[in-house]
Amino acid sequence: MSYGIKQRGDSRSFPEKHALHESAVEGAKGGLFLLGEEAGALWNDVSNDAAGFEFVAIELNTECLGVHIGDDDGPANVVGFARFRLGDDAPTQLVELVRKPFTDPAALQAAKTAFEGMGLKVAVCQDFPGRILNRLVRPYYNAALRRLDDGLASEADMDKTLCLGLGYPEGPISLLKRTGLHHHYEQTQALYEALGQEAYAPARRAQVAWARHKAGAK
Repeated sequence: MSYGIKQRGDSRSFPEKHALHESAVEGAKGGLFLLGEEAGALWNDVSNDAAGFEFVAIELNTECLGVHIGDDDGPANVVGFARFRLGDDAPTQLVELVRKPFTDPAALQAAKTAFEGMGLKVAVCQDFPGRILNRLVRPYYNAALRRLDDGLASEADMDKTLCLGLGYPEGPISLLKRTGLHHHYEQTQALYEALGQEAYAPARRAQVAWARHKAGAK
């Protein structure tokens, strides 16, 4: 299937050249990928022509797809997506593909097939803030940071315990500090505002990291 790309702003899912870009065809009518931090605004520009594509895939951050296309009904060939990424790390090979209740199964499958053709792995989820992984891991990271604040153990011993006890390749504190603790604040704060659940309220250390980042501290 041929597909095209439109991009506005930096893309978190595809920050560098990828097979997605290499296989894109200008003017293609099979599929359309909308990339960048302003992908939602791009949708407003192309929405009148959306029916002519097999699928339109809008890159998301933590927001719902419904923010862009509506919640109760909308174009059946439009899906949302994001590659999972922790902070400054490169995006993983996992694409979370977002569907609405009214999404056409054929459009969903076409988008899934396109991503898999690039060598990516796809998980399909319903339209919730943060999708699957952020919903699961952000409370865990917050809990680890809070236990560190409580003095449960040192950073090194907490990370060592989780690595040796659960087989993790890297402890949560080390992981968050390496990839940018202020990024964890951004993602978690957005989920807290959307869901209102205490588990997503950014831990104190994340709040401090964000304040220092805004102030330009090193």
